[in-house]
Amino acid sequence: MRYLPIAFDVQNRPCLIVGGGAVATRKARLLYRAGARLWVVSPTIVAELKQLVNDSNGALFEATYCADYLHRAELVIAASDNAEVNAQVSADARARHLPVNVVDAPQLCTFTFPAMVERGDLAIGINSGGAAPVLARRIRAQVEALLSPGLATLVGLAARVRSRVKAALPEAQRRGFWEWVFSGPVASRVEAGKLAEGESVLLKALQDWAGRPPPTGEVYLVGGGPGDPDLLTFRALRLMQQADAVLYDRLVSPAVLDLVRRDAERIYVGKKKAFHSVPQGDINQLLVDLASKGKKVLRLKGGDPFIFGRGGEEIDKLAEHGIPFQVVPGITAASGCASYAGIPLTHRDYAQSVRFITGHLQEGSLDLPWGELASDGQTLVFYMGLTGLETICTELARHGLPAETPAALIEKGTTPAQRVIVGDLKTLPTLAKEKAVRAPTLTIIGGVVSLHEKLHWYQRDQSDFQAPVCDD
Repeated sequence: MRYLPIAFDVQNRPCLIVGGGAVATRKARLLYRAGARLWVVSPTIVAELKQLVNDSNGALFEATYCADYLHRAELVIAASDNAEVNAQVSADARARHLPVNVVDAPQLCTFTFPAMVERGDLAIGINSGGAAPVLARRIRAQVEALLSPGLATLVGLAARVRSRVKAALPEAQRRGFWEWVFSGPVASRVEAGKLAEGESVLLKALQDWAGRPPPTGEVYLVGGGPGDPDLLTFRALRLMQQADAVLYDRLVSPAVLDLVRRDAERIYVGKKKAFHSVPQGDINQLLVDLASKGKKVLRLKGGDPFIFGRGGEEIDKLAEHGIPFQVVPGITAASGCASYAGIPLTHRDYAQSVRFITGHLQEGSLDLPWGELASDGQTLVFYMGLTGLETICTELARHGLPAETPAALIEKGTTPAQRVIVGDLKTLPTLAKEKAVRAPTLTIIGGVVSLHEKLHWYQRDQSDFQAPVCDD
């Protein structure tokens, strides 16, 4: 995302348009609907644009542009039919740190106009950064069809009673009340044209809500999967949007974290090799403390919370304190990364079982049942095994697994940065060093790895991205 979507308050603010034709008029219509005072400078100005300026209590200047016209302007649009004039307007506005839009000149813009869906004060902007304005308009048409015209009236009602709701309900209750308003009988009555009835229902409900005890907190233990946000469950997405606070670890990908409710408090509790930012006991207690304050707390973990995720320890603490909780499974790294690498974990010709093993070193060593692991007909998947990779490969070979057994490292699996390094027990540690493999990485050992070359399907997009350009 190059352009940050921002709602700009232009109510009664002077906005300068350089240009007097059809394009300038189109921009003027948008600003006029938002309540701006229009200043227009151009040697010739069409009749509709003149009327918009007059109706906005603005100013007309039928003259050639010069930088003096920027005086007191708070937003600038260059929409003349002269490219040199438009370039000069951009340079002058930038020099004064004024936001400027230059029609059909992306390199000269500091802001863009999105395709818009309006329902009164509810405005939805769809902006492609100028890369695909036609697509933005198509999406706008789809959104238009989904939203009732009655939403404008509903937004107006919310504006009128907002202060009363704030005075009547504590912060922990307000969000739940507004969700009820916008999804229940109030919204249905207002959208049916029964505004007075809807307002009456709202005010009665407000009295009832004000008499309720403080809300009970709850914890959502959610598996965020191996990285690709498309692998999240519907339930995970729903709870991610409800949470007041989120505790997340370093295995949660940025793309997944972006789907969390924007205004939720975010607390990083991740762990790295040889460095624990927050001890596990403190994480457990933090979940209890936040939920005890009535908050809906999202504990977001990479992969699945019950597979090497210490999820059991965390909900054990919650149960001990009587804190309600839900557990939402996620696609564990073994399943997700293997699938994206084209490595089936089981296959009739290669492996009839699969074992998930933690490869995390304890005090510099790995104490594992190597004899059981070094057997035919199974796939071994090591989590957190990069540091101990040489030990893993050496011990498996020493206990009878052939040195030529196929083995793979999957770095940042399921994400655009995924890398798959394939070798065998003998060569994989060296390949890991040569390729500078970094965590998070999954290790898969077994005959199924030999299928990677034939079955891999997920390709990183290596195409060069062109710089986004401005929408008209």
